[in-house]
Amino acid sequence: MNITINGTKIEQVGSFRYLGHTITEGGRCETEITCRIAQAKESFGNRKELLTKSLRKSTKVKIVKTLVWTTLLYGSETWTLKKEDIRKLEALEMWIWRRMERISWKDKISNEEVLERVGVKRDLMDMLRKRKKTWIGHVLRGDGLLKEVGWKEANLAEIRDWGCYTI
Repeated sequence: MNITINGTKIEQVGSFRYLGHTITEGGRCETEITCRIAQAKESFGNRKELLTKSLRKSTKVKIVKTLVWTTLLYGSETWTLKKEDIRKLEALEMWIWRRMERISWKDKISNEEVLERVGVKRDLMDMLRKRKKTWIGHVLRGDGLLKEVGWKEANLAEIRDWGCYTI
């Protein structure tokens, strides 16, 4: 694609960073999800108290959900997820709980048992879905472009049924 402004040709790039997000030529978000997963792991690693026995599990879980999940899910409202992306996010969720409980994958302990030990359910994807629904509702209530291109109130009923595969 050739774009020229006032006689100056604009360079086309494959990807760039904008407001903390990686924007790619194809509009996919695999790169952004990979970056967010790395940042979430770094955020978890920076919180050494999550690996000590001095805090109660409930406190550790709150720290993870407050600091690590928010780092991971920043900007996730606009992600278009593939099954592979969902698998990576779910793997990260279990990686964090296993690290927090100091359970190696070599220990052959099922994910269900790990969740039981931590005292949580898998809820990362539910949090992501909720953020997506909140965001799209906010966008549709505004006077933005979506209303101009034909979105009607009837579409809101459709959105309530959206899972993470179709948003």
